[in-house]
Amino acid sequence: MSKWQKVFESDSPIRAEIVKGVLEEKGIRAVILNKKDPVYKIHGSIEVMVSADEAIRAINIVDNEISF
Repeated sequence: MSKWQKVFESDSPIRAEIVKGVLEEKGIRAVILNKKDPVYKIHGSIEVMVSADEAIRAINIVDNEISF
């Protein structure tokens, strides 16, 4: 399997799910990596990761087609 690259980071799990959903609609496999502290849930972030081969395309989609 190829390496993964972060294409989106947020404190909001809902925003991460939206980004993941949009990327998957465009045919890009994406996963969510939760780096929030499991006890306090105030430290850390949630990242959307894609294959390094799809990273540039995914970043363009996130930057140009998704707005919050």
